[in-house]
Amino acid sequence: MNYAQINQRYLCGVDLHANSMYFKILDREGKILYKRNMPNNFALFKKILTPFLPDIAVGVESTFNYYWLYDGCIEADIPFYLGHAAYMKAIAGNKKKNDPLDAETIAHLMRSNLFPQAYPYPGDMRAVRDLLRRRHRLVRHRSEAYTHVQLLLRQQGICNFRGRDVKSVSGKQEILQTLTDPDVYYLVNSDLLLIEQLDILLSETEKQIKERAYQHNRTDYNLLKTTTGVGDMLALSILYETHDINRFPSVQNYSSYCRVIRVQRTSAGKNKYGRNQKMGNPYLKWTYGQITVHARQSSERINAYSQKLEARRCAKLARGIISHKFAVAVYYMLKKKEAFNEDRFLKVAS
Repeated sequence: MNYAQINQRYLCGVDLHANSMYFKILDREGKILYKRNMPNNFALFKKILTPFLPDIAVGVESTFNYYWLYDGCIEADIPFYLGHAAYMKAIAGNKKKNDPLDAETIAHLMRSNLFPQAYPYPGDMRAVRDLLRRRHRLVRHRSEAYTHVQLLLRQQGICNFRGRDVKSVSGKQEILQTLTDPDVYYLVNSDLLLIEQLDILLSETEKQIKERAYQHNRTDYNLLKTTTGVGDMLALSILYETHDINRFPSVQNYSSYCRVIRVQRTSAGKNKYGRNQKMGNPYLKWTYGQITVHARQSSERINAYSQKLEARRCAKLARGIISHKFAVAVYYMLKKKEAFNEDRFLKVAS
């Protein structure tokens, strides 16, 4: 975790909500100079900060709606610091909690250089990243609908169908014709109708993504497309979720951010694994998991290596190891601006 080194004379801690914000301005000695609860309005916020400019920094916990405040501060040339929510809670846990206390705690963390930094995503690529995240959500919903159809059919003892039958028009009709119970028919048909609508939404979303995404960093996108198992959407997911590979000082930092390594916790000489696995980027974890699946389907050599790992370990560990190898490969590809080399990948992996 990186802690911000903040040198400004005045520190503004903001407790940000959906429609309002509470903030306190402290000096270096910790004296409260100003405090206020107000609606979310950057013009008014900037006016209040004017007497303290240019020697003031603004800090806020990473929430779903920090975009407007970050964009306003950047445009007004006000130093902005985004705090990592989980680490802030761990560092400054308080029994009592309210807006004034939260705002003051944020300002004190800034003052003492114990402010754990998160990454404020730049505005020019943010909308496309959010489109990719929406696509990810739609894909998950569609996958759940497919799974639910299969569960319903097996409940009725109908097992003579293949997974791909649910995806074809003739297969869907055949499935519906086998159902005699009207309630079960309704359940299955509703899932199939949902899948059709999700397919339309996914197609439109991907079209919108491609129209906008190709304007950003085409060089790295072309490098990512050389990776075995990586198509358009997976390449764009890596590109937009990673954004700038140089913000990760080491491959271990990047792998940890992608959630492709186990977290080790050591206490009294004992090692424990498995906790804090949700620290990092869930979309990159999903992306590298998908790459592992597609790489096995498109490369006989990677599939053979995976089977070898499964024989020595287990299927779950094998997928995790290969996902980690792909994350490492992508890190060095983007760092060195080199295309994917399957020979090198398998040599390092063996």
